[in-house]
Amino acid sequence: MAEQHVETKHLDPYKDVNLDTEVTLEQKIYDLSHFMEHCKYAMMTTHDADTGNLVSRCMALAAQETGGIDLLFHTNTESGKTHDLAKDSHINIGFLNNSGEWASISGTANVITDRSLVKEHYSSRLKAWLGDLGDGVHDGSENDPRLGIIRVKMKTAHYSISSKTLIEKMAQIAQGTVTGKPPAINKLREISEAEVNEWRATHSGN
Repeated sequence: MAEQHVETKHLDPYKDVNLDTEVTLEQKIYDLSHFMEHCKYAMMTTHDADTGNLVSRCMALAAQETGGIDLLFHTNTESGKTHDLAKDSHINIGFLNNSGEWASISGTANVITDRSLVKEHYSSRLKAWLGDLGDGVHDGSENDPRLGIIRVKMKTAHYSISSKTLIEKMAQIAQGTVTGKPPAINKLREISEAEVNEWRATHSGN
């Protein structure tokens, strides 16, 4: 009796259909950097210094370095997140927009108190978050010693973007509901640690 061939199906068919591997590293980095810049706000996840639990808080992206892969965020150096990072530098940054596109950045972070870097990216709006303690020092200005920068150095990234309209997405989702076939509506992309290192080697001054 002839052996019957049975096709092996991927247990995550949505990823199988949407995973975008036919793209250059330059394009992957460009699209990710552009997406993060326009999202602006992200959830920063650290390990709580006391319990080890994962905790997240919303942060505004201040700037990008190394050709777009490394991220800068303002911080009050007396806040909980800086204590978390002093104990465990591993971090995740998650971006999400109202169209369902998202990005997840895994890496390490450290707190920078260099005044020249702080002043370069300072915004007067930070005063609202720091407050003025009325002592002539802790006043929320660019010279406030509490003001620092969290620099996140990317290790890996995963993200999903789409060029389809909302109507096109809904149509494909509806079709998938009927047929059982997952809709091809997003570009799921992965940037490995090796790719990050390759990019970093040629963009370290950017």
